[in-house]
Amino acid sequence: MDTVTSIAPAKLMMKSLNGKSYALRDWLTSYPFLLVAIDPYTAESSWILDTASRIFDHYSPADIRVGWICTADKEGCAEFLGPLSENYLTFPDADKKIVTELKLERLPSLIHIRSDGFLQVSNGWNPKSWSGICDWVSEI
Repeated sequence: MDTVTSIAPAKLMMKSLNGKSYALRDWLTSYPFLLVAIDPYTAESSWILDTASRIFDHYSPADIRVGWICTADKEGCAEFLGPLSENYLTFPDADKKIVTELKLERLPSLIHIRSDGFLQVSNGWNPKSWSGICDWVSEI
């Protein structure tokens, strides 16, 4: 599946694992997002952890926030991600509100949200599509 583009819902409330809750537009004030949405109850999401971590390590020094959207509660995120939940920004999404609002169709997904709310999503693991989003992020 190719990359899907749209506008992110600015008022979507996102609470990080450490407890900070802000509307998406407020998270994007300083830096855009590059996120990977995962479901800890699927094999596909466990397979993508190393790849996503390499992507995050590559972009962490840049002016972009990297992190996880994990469809579990705080404890489930910490258990599934282990130290990865501490190394990168993590958003627990047990009720899948974030996943629904961003219109993610299949997890794992790679999500890029610019500061102006422009949203790019690659639903599911698609190396070509994920690479395309990373190329775009690298250009900007």
